[in-house]
Amino acid sequence: MFKGLEPIFDILGEILAVLLVIVYAVTLLNAKVGFIEPGALLNVLNGIRFYGSIALIGVVGLEAMCKRNIILLILFLAVLALVVVLMFFPEVFDTMVSTVTAAL
Repeated sequence: MFKGLEPIFDILGEILAVLLVIVYAVTLLNAKVGFIEPGALLNVLNGIRFYGSIALIGVVGLEAMCKRNIILLILFLAVLALVVVLMFFPEVFDTMVSTVTAAL
């Protein structure tokens, strides 16, 4: 259905993958050597490392779902949305678990 978007997601995935490899290398090297002082730059790199991973998963997943039917695309987007919500609001998981256990 969205096969025309596949090359766009492919290019975005490749760019994100290279960027994340560089960020991971710099932050891991910094953990051993300590050449970046704690502050704004290190916070930005850690943020890119944390949120860039989910962005890469999303882009590569969308690239894969472009070849599949709409049901799998909707299912993937729902699971991805759940992961993103739980990343930003971890207390939502506790609420969901307590709701399910109270219903049982």
